[in-house]
Amino acid sequence: MSSTAPATTTTAVQSMRKNGKNWHNNKKPFRPNGGLTSYEKRLETRKQHEAIKEHEKELRDEKEAERQAHIQRIKDRRAAKEEKERYEKMAEKMHRKRVERVKRREKRNKLLNS
Repeated sequence: MSSTAPATTTTAVQSMRKNGKNWHNNKKPFRPNGGLTSYEKRLETRKQHEAIKEHEKELRDEKEAERQAHIQRIKDRRAAKEEKERYEKMAEKMHRKRVERVKRREKRNKLLNS
Protein backbone atom coordinates (compact mmCIF):
# COMPACT_ATOMS: atom_id res chain seq x y z
CA MET A 1 0.00 0.00 0.00
CA SER A 2 1.60 3.23 -1.13
CA SER A 3 0.35 6.41 0.40
CA THR A 4 0.94 9.56 -1.58
CA ALA A 5 0.43 12.73 0.35
CA PRO A 6 -0.97 15.61 -1.65
CA ALA A 7 1.65 18.27 -2.38
CA THR A 8 0.54 21.27 -0.41
CA THR A 9 2.07 24.65 -0.97
CA THR A 10 2.35 26.74 2.11
CA THR A 11 1.90 30.46 1.77
CA ALA A 12 3.57 32.87 4.11
CA VAL A 13 1.02 33.46 6.81
CA GLN A 14 1.04 37.00 8.05
CA SER A 15 0.14 37.53 11.63
CA MET A 16 -1.77 40.47 12.96
CA ARG A 17 0.18 43.67 12.97
CA LYS A 18 0.95 45.07 16.37
CA ASN A 19 -0.72 48.41 15.68
CA GLY A 20 -3.73 46.78 14.00
CA LYS A 21 -3.31 48.52 10.62
CA ASN A 22 -3.53 45.35 8.58
CA TRP A 23 -4.38 47.21 5.37
CA HIS A 24 -0.84 48.61 5.15
CA ASN A 25 1.94 46.68 3.42
CA ASN A 26 4.53 45.14 5.66
CA LYS A 27 7.79 47.02 5.66
CA LYS A 28 10.92 45.27 4.58
CA PRO A 29 14.10 45.60 6.62
CA PHE A 30 16.38 48.54 5.76
CA ARG A 31 19.31 47.36 3.64
CA PRO A 32 21.67 50.26 2.88
CA ASN A 33 23.76 48.19 0.44
CA GLY A 34 20.76 46.57 -1.20
CA GLY A 35 20.70 48.77 -4.31
CA LEU A 36 24.39 48.55 -5.11
CA THR A 37 25.32 46.87 -8.38
CA SER A 38 28.56 45.38 -9.53
CA TYR A 39 31.04 47.39 -11.60
CA GLU A 40 30.40 45.24 -14.66
CA LYS A 41 26.66 45.90 -14.47
CA ARG A 42 27.25 49.63 -14.14
CA LEU A 43 29.56 49.56 -17.18
CA GLU A 44 26.93 47.64 -19.12
CA THR A 45 24.18 50.12 -18.32
CA ARG A 46 26.50 53.04 -19.09
CA LYS A 47 27.28 51.52 -22.51
CA GLN A 48 23.57 51.09 -23.19
CA HIS A 49 22.87 54.70 -22.25
CA GLU A 50 25.70 55.93 -24.48
CA ALA A 51 24.42 53.84 -27.38
CA ILE A 52 20.92 55.25 -26.91
CA LYS A 53 22.25 58.81 -26.75
CA GLU A 54 24.33 58.25 -29.90
CA HIS A 55 21.29 56.91 -31.74
CA GLU A 56 19.16 59.86 -30.61
CA LYS A 57 21.91 62.27 -31.75
CA GLU A 58 22.00 60.61 -35.18
CA LEU A 59 18.22 60.95 -35.47
CA ARG A 60 18.38 64.62 -34.44
CA ASP A 61 21.20 65.32 -36.94
CA GLU A 62 19.28 63.56 -39.70
CA LYS A 63 16.16 65.59 -38.95
CA GLU A 64 18.16 68.83 -38.89
CA ALA A 65 19.79 67.94 -42.23
CA GLU A 66 16.36 67.36 -43.77
CA ARG A 67 15.20 70.69 -42.38
CA GLN A 68 18.23 72.52 -43.79
CA ALA A 69 17.74 70.85 -47.18
CA HIS A 70 14.10 71.99 -47.18
CA ILE A 71 15.15 75.56 -46.34
CA GLN A 72 17.77 75.49 -49.11
CA ARG A 73 15.18 74.28 -51.64
CA ILE A 74 12.89 77.16 -50.68
CA LYS A 75 15.75 79.68 -51.04
CA ASP A 76 16.74 78.26 -54.43
CA ARG A 77 13.15 78.39 -55.64
CA ARG A 78 12.78 82.01 -54.53
CA ALA A 79 16.06 83.01 -56.19
CA ALA A 80 15.02 81.33 -59.45
CA LYS A 81 11.66 83.09 -59.31
CA GLU A 82 13.29 86.49 -58.74
CA GLU A 83 15.73 85.88 -61.60
CA LYS A 84 12.89 84.88 -63.90
CA GLU A 85 10.97 88.04 -62.99
CA ARG A 86 14.07 90.15 -63.61
CA TYR A 87 14.53 88.66 -67.08
CA GLU A 88 10.83 89.21 -67.81
CA LYS A 89 11.21 92.90 -66.91
CA MET A 90 14.27 93.09 -69.16
CA ALA A 91 12.29 91.45 -71.98
CA GLU A 92 9.65 94.18 -71.75
CA LYS A 93 12.30 96.83 -72.45
CA MET A 94 14.60 95.09 -74.92
CA HIS A 95 14.49 92.44 -77.62
CA ARG A 96 14.11 88.74 -76.72
CA LYS A 97 17.38 87.70 -78.41
CA ARG A 98 19.34 90.30 -76.49
CA VAL A 99 17.82 89.07 -73.20
CA GLU A 100 18.89 85.51 -74.05
CA ARG A 101 22.41 86.77 -74.83
CA VAL A 102 22.58 88.57 -71.45
CA LYS A 103 21.26 85.46 -69.73
CA ARG A 104 23.99 83.27 -71.28
CA ARG A 105 26.69 85.80 -70.38
CA GLU A 106 25.50 85.99 -66.76
CA LYS A 107 25.40 82.21 -66.55
CA ARG A 108 28.99 82.03 -67.85
CA ASN A 109 30.15 84.62 -65.31
CA LYS A 110 28.33 82.80 -62.52
CA LEU A 111 30.12 79.55 -63.41
CA LEU A 112 33.50 81.31 -63.57
CA ASN A 113 33.07 83.05 -60.21
CA SER A 114 31.88 80.02 -58.27
